[in-house]
Amino acid sequence: MSAEEVAKSGAQWTIEADGHRAVLAEVGGTLRAYSVNGVDLVDGFSTDEISPGSAGQILAPWPNRIRDGQYTFEEKAYQLALTEPARHNAIHGLVNWARWHAVEQSADAVTLEFQLPAQIGYPWSLTLRTRWSVSADGLRSEQEVVNTSETNAPWGFSVHPYLQLPGVSVDDTVLHVPAKTRIQADSRLLPIGAVKVTGTEFDFSEARRIGDLVLDTTFGDIDFDADGITSVTLADPSSDTRLVLWADDKFKYWQVFSGDTLHGDRFRRSVAVEPMTCPPDAYRTGRDLIVLEPGRPWTTAWGIRS
Repeated sequence: MSAEEVAKSGAQWTIEADGHRAVLAEVGGTLRAYSVNGVDLVDGFSTDEISPGSAGQILAPWPNRIRDGQYTFEEKAYQLALTEPARHNAIHGLVNWARWHAVEQSADAVTLEFQLPAQIGYPWSLTLRTRWSVSADGLRSEQEVVNTSETNAPWGFSVHPYLQLPGVSVDDTVLHVPAKTRIQADSRLLPIGAVKVTGTEFDFSEARRIGDLVLDTTFGDIDFDADGITSVTLADPSSDTRLVLWADDKFKYWQVFSGDTLHGDRFRRSVAVEPMTCPPDAYRTGRDLIVLEPGRPWTTAWGIRS
């Protein structure tokens, strides 16, 4: 375990076991890197770089976007800062640029914590803890949040890792998403309805190449196995190599992003696979929005295996 201060992403915590290595960054409590036997499976970023395209970030207390940053919760109206001003949205929550700190450390695991203060637009205080660990089974992330306020708080959660297969382009990547529907979005990437994917170009219920399809897509009505786990798989069509991002049953949606709006050498270089507990704009629609009661812990888990 090591920690050192760096210019932009803050302190770094490295965890290692059985050839698996992950690096977590102080700013955002972010997954900055993950490799197996020296091969990078997460498309991360350098220590002295601002996380590009939300790479590796935790998105809470809401994922994705809220229209106009406005919502009503338990009969009170709130206004969030517009952190995506070009589309007039509040995007990706309030914790992804905050400084987290380590509360537990070992060679193969680290627990990072952030105390979210009550603020204008979100007047609830939360304690967030993420335990990151690596083993022969891969990377595992366990999230806990406690509402330390005196009243109920709205909550949604996601993570934003970019996955990559060595030497395989996005176009050639074989993708499997266990979903029956997708959310249709307007020009602001906000939901306007849901449609079935069967027989369409967005149907990845059977694994197939991404090709030149542009994906920034929320998939819903997802399948879980007998253990309550849902998984998205990326595979190399020319070998048995594959990469799986799994998530427990707290996650109801998958967001898949092919990187088409990223610039320079990050354009369509990797695929962001984001398990989400709720769809975009859930604070306004209430769809699958979680209500955190004061003092009661909420937990979830997800991970990556190859």
